[in-house]
Amino acid sequence: MRELLQDVPFPIPLATYPPAAADSLIGVLRSRIEIDPFNAVATAIFLLAVVHTFFAARFVEAAHRIQRRSDAQSAAAGVAPMPSVAAEFLHFFGEVEVIFGLWGVPLIVAIVLSRGWTTAAHYLNDTVSYTEPLFVVVIMALASTRPIIELAEGTLRRLANIGGGTPAAWWIIILTIGPLLGSFITEPGAMTIAAILLTRQFYDLQPSVRLKYATLGVLFVNVSIGGTLTHFAAPPILMVARPWNWDTAFTFGHFGWRAALAIAISTLGYYLVFHREFAVLANRPSVPDTTPAAPEAVPSGQQSLPIPWWVTAVHVLFMIWTVVNAHYPALFVSGFLFFLGFNRATASYSSLADFRTPLLVGFFLAGLVVHGGLQAWWIGPLISRLAETPLFIGATLLTAFNDNALITYLATLVPNLNEGLKHAVVEGAVTGGGLTVIANAPNPAGQALLGKFFDDAVNPLYLFLGAAIPTLIAAGAFRLL
Repeated sequence: MRELLQDVPFPIPLATYPPAAADSLIGVLRSRIEIDPFNAVATAIFLLAVVHTFFAARFVEAAHRIQRRSDAQSAAAGVAPMPSVAAEFLHFFGEVEVIFGLWGVPLIVAIVLSRGWTTAAHYLNDTVSYTEPLFVVVIMALASTRPIIELAEGTLRRLANIGGGTPAAWWIIILTIGPLLGSFITEPGAMTIAAILLTRQFYDLQPSVRLKYATLGVLFVNVSIGGTLTHFAAPPILMVARPWNWDTAFTFGHFGWRAALAIAISTLGYYLVFHREFAVLANRPSVPDTTPAAPEAVPSGQQSLPIPWWVTAVHVLFMIWTVVNAHYPALFVSGFLFFLGFNRATASYSSLADFRTPLLVGFFLAGLVVHGGLQAWWIGPLISRLAETPLFIGATLLTAFNDNALITYLATLVPNLNEGLKHAVVEGAVTGGGLTVIANAPNPAGQALLGKFFDDAVNPLYLFLGAAIPTLIAAGAFRLL
């Protein structure tokens, strides 16, 4: 089999599969597995990775139990406690950001055994595009610097002060204005800024578990749909804008205003549900955040230094450069290297000190695109066989288990999609972008920045429940208006 498939492109392009329009979906998928049995292997490994994400919290809980047991044994023996190797391994398996990269190892082994090392290396190096993961790393690092955060915070403070500067006012402003920024500074940048501001102005007040997950759910959904005002900032829109000749006027007229309305309704609706708790939070002292992006993490004596306007201006220019050149990694990565030099020279006014979170998020997305590039064999036929409303529902549900940009990209490969079907698949992809951590590229960034407020890890079921109502509101805005 390996010799027979040696000269066949990997993965097999959709256009090269034999036409089977009259066959059932099951029949088409069965025939494609017969043509290349590795299709089933790649999807099985991908599904195992998806299942792993839903059980990540269990690994973390087990790691904590083992570490506590090890600490108790050390105390009984009168020796200093040491990190348990088993606990550290389990904690590693519980890091959502590493799961898809972790399952990339058996995937690569399977490719090597099936097609040889040359094919595996060609797929990983030449076929898979890592532009989006690289971009997310850079834009997250830039968006989390002290000048950018303080600029965003100062701007939103003026709006929050209209509502008295209360936690509720901050919460509403961050969850409405923040996601809409995704249409201009890209969704990962908007997610980073919104998550850090929520840390300072809301999560530090220790709200209830229900309100924590409701906030995370509405944040993820709002960011997913908030990038649709333009044609260049949201990855799901970006994937189709050029092939389908969509511009900003088109995306705003068909998606943007509906998304803005859904964001306002979801945010205000959740506020009305939790307004009594917000009144309690207004009188509760906060627990200071100590993440590197927060002022408290700036070295002593520097956090009180005012930031010169030109330092902030240069940071903004670097962000603009990155956004404008988002398709050209050689340009935005080079720009980021220049930024690192500038950041070092102006270290007294900035706080770019920790790359762990951006790198983990980039690793998560890189693993996702490696797996996702091998799922076209079944997603393509599924999309092509659905009518408009079923396609919207199907895209919404598929997005929960794939990055939504992958869904819209595969839609561009399906021939003869009419305008209604094009709208349906894009609307479904952005609508379902908040249901899970893997549904939308910025979601891992939000989880990485806010995960410390959710005990051991973000619970996938609670996140789904928190995002369900905003998702239904977005669906209504897109399909009923």
